[in-house]
Amino acid sequence: MSLSPWLKSPFTDLTGSLVNHQWYGECADMELKVLDCLDAYGLDKGLRKCDDLIEDFRECALKTKQFKRMVAMRNERHRQHFAGERTSENKYAKGPAYDSY
Repeated sequence: MSLSPWLKSPFTDLTGSLVNHQWYGECADMELKVLDCLDAYGLDKGLRKCDDLIEDFRECALKTKQFKRMVAMRNERHRQHFAGERTSENKYAKGPAYDSY
């Protein structure tokens, strides 16, 4: 994971704060925890000590497990459709009825 720029300059200092998750809200608290942990231990030691927090933040930001779960459900629906267990009308679940709330 690259947390430090390869070439450090005043330009990287000015633009480094533009790419963060503080604007989006969903992963903002987790990002602050990661940065506090890295600030406490330093970059080299922090990558080892804060590995769990970094992995949790990476999952929150990239949503790789959620995407893999969605692909697995889609593949299972396609398998069931081609095996004849689902009809083409019943291939995807319908949403809730309009007056169901």
